[in-house]
Amino acid sequence: MSPTLADQLDLLIRARTPILWIRTLEEERVVVLLQELAERLGQRFLLRWDFISGLSGPPDRIGEAARNPAAALELLGTLPPEPAALLLLQDFHRFSDDAGICRRLRNLASELPRTSHTLVITAPDWQVPAELEDGVTRLDLPLPDAQDLGRLLGNIARASGEPLDPAVQEQLTAACHGLSEQRVRQLAARALARRGRLGPEDLAEVLEEKRLAIARSELLEYCPAEASPADIGGLDGLKHWLAQRHRAFSEEARRYGLPLPRGVLLVGPQGTGKSLTAKAIAHSWNMPLLRLDVGRLFAGLVGASEARTRDMIQRAEAMAPCVLWIDEIDKGFGGDGRSDGGTSQRVLASLLTWMSEKTSAVFVVATANAVERLPPELLRKGRFDEIFLLELPDANERRAILDLQLRRRRPLHALPLEVLIDRTEGFSGAELEQTVIEAMHLAFGDHREIVEADLITAASQVVPLSRTAREQLEALRQWASSGRARSAAGRSAAGPSTAAAT
Repeated sequence: MSPTLADQLDLLIRARTPILWIRTLEEERVVVLLQELAERLGQRFLLRWDFISGLSGPPDRIGEAARNPAAALELLGTLPPEPAALLLLQDFHRFSDDAGICRRLRNLASELPRTSHTLVITAPDWQVPAELEDGVTRLDLPLPDAQDLGRLLGNIARASGEPLDPAVQEQLTAACHGLSEQRVRQLAARALARRGRLGPEDLAEVLEEKRLAIARSELLEYCPAEASPADIGGLDGLKHWLAQRHRAFSEEARRYGLPLPRGVLLVGPQGTGKSLTAKAIAHSWNMPLLRLDVGRLFAGLVGASEARTRDMIQRAEAMAPCVLWIDEIDKGFGGDGRSDGGTSQRVLASLLTWMSEKTSAVFVVATANAVERLPPELLRKGRFDEIFLLELPDANERRAILDLQLRRRRPLHALPLEVLIDRTEGFSGAELEQTVIEAMHLAFGDHREIVEADLITAASQVVPLSRTAREQLEALRQWASSGRARSAAGRSAAGPSTAAAT
């Protein structure tokens, strides 16, 4: 088990690490953590400083160094060697570009190891000056875990005079996973103002808050997962595999010795149901669906892309259990990494390392159209549990898809489909759906019910991808036939076309 942040801080403080940067927006949690550490370590006390209020701590020095960051650093030089002090500087990252302050921080990085004092800076982000990089140790404050959230919700409920039922507390704790402590307090305050108590009625508001929290990050998109496996025609092999992996998230699977599933890579031409499959997985597993557009990870400043990748991973893990959908991963990492100074390669390396080593219940669903553009390291065993090929549907699967699309829009239809199935060979699932919609437009324009002739006419107007991209599809089949991917329809890769969805 990896050490907690409190354990890491304990070790670093006892080792006389001079300057610590705790990366977080939650200042109050840092204050509580440091207060507990000061008591645990003994013979230590906590001082706080911010630009407006100055120093808080010893009664005789309250307000000292207000609006004077340089004086705040000089405080450490005026303190007696015992007892040891933890000086917490809030928002201090804004002043590190000043030459005098940067110089003083460098001096402290050399001087503090000879004392028992420790300097702690808390900030959500900080472009550490190059000359300070060796003197600053960075730690990330994770979002509250289930134990922290359960304790917080329980304390709030007891303070309101309406203790939570254990089952309801467990539900709310799970729902709040991924939110900051401050957000949880705000949600609880609104619930108490509205009804005077916490209860299961707050679950919907918690889920909406999580959607907004993800939206504010600008890295991930909280997607509605309204599709279900019943909305997918074919893909029986993939459906069976996913049903097995869903069971592997249970505690029974942990006791059996199974690890948490890592994820799946879905490759295939456009319109074969890759995106719909990602939505159906989240819906059938009852997990939130987070969509990542890889392009959002890249930023102009040096190091910013890697920082955004770490932030994305932290947010996804905080929402676990969840499905992380990396849409069109081939477009994000399919270029020449040398053209951007190696940024895309470093981002990919961070992502792949996390995928290989993660212990959180984040199931990654990556989709790709052009498999030849994917870097080889992404296809290596251990990144995904499996790679599936979604190709064009055969006759039986086209029948299933057409019938599904017709019954979704005309539930009582009894149209013959044999001729249409023959006329739509090489159509993708998306093209079959558009054929049905176009046929309905023809019938609706004539103020009548849809007939077989409308479907045949609509199909004749579609130029399928199998004709316009014949070479790419053949290359994809050859790639899959070498044993690099499993058929989503449950057939051998060298056999007939695999299933498609719409």
